[in-house]
Amino acid sequence: MQGQNFHFPGHTEFLASSFECNEVLMLMISEVMKVGVVTGHIPISQVPSMVTKETILSKLRILNRSLIQDFAIRRPRIAVLGLNPHAGDQGVIGEEEQKIIIPAINEANNEGIVALGPYPADGFFGSENFVKFDAILAMYHDQGLAPFKTVNFNAGINYTAGLPVIRTSPAHGTAYELAGKGEASPNSFRQALYLAVDLFKNRQQYEVLTSNPLQRVDPETI
Repeated sequence: MQGQNFHFPGHTEFLASSFECNEVLMLMISEVMKVGVVTGHIPISQVPSMVTKETILSKLRILNRSLIQDFAIRRPRIAVLGLNPHAGDQGVIGEEEQKIIIPAINEANNEGIVALGPYPADGFFGSENFVKFDAILAMYHDQGLAPFKTVNFNAGINYTAGLPVIRTSPAHGTAYELAGKGEASPNSFRQALYLAVDLFKNRQQYEVLTSNPLQRVDPETI
């Protein structure tokens, strides 16, 4: 859907611009896993230059807040994947993990975000390590979406975290070749609707619980 006045590569980028959000997060949701991505719809050749400490930290903040506010997870555990094979193997197969990803994780930890890693993507998904975490942050689109869609293709949901509104959609594409044939599964669309309702209720509850919090009292003043 490209034209003279429309140059967005995907829904995520279009919605971020429409709501004037500097940073949002593409977050794939299912009952099995939640996977966000640092870089979205960009050529793979541009990924290394776009994976920066600041960007990773920004995505971790959005993801952590969304898990608390939208999914009612009190203290989320987030797994961070490496960029290179074997997560760089301590610099043998790339230095991004040592120079960029680990410092971003450490800074996130200092802010109270429980982020762990970086994990090699193949072993992480292959060993089902993902079940130990509330969400996963992948470095690029296919690193996160390929395993996600392999497991959840007909039940996955695409959620744009970081927007002031709730936006969900099926995780798969439009599949125009199936239109009118009675072959397309409505399951992912149904799950997207249900999730939107749940997120709306969770946000309402979060606002109530945080609207008038108890103030911290210094014991020395008592």
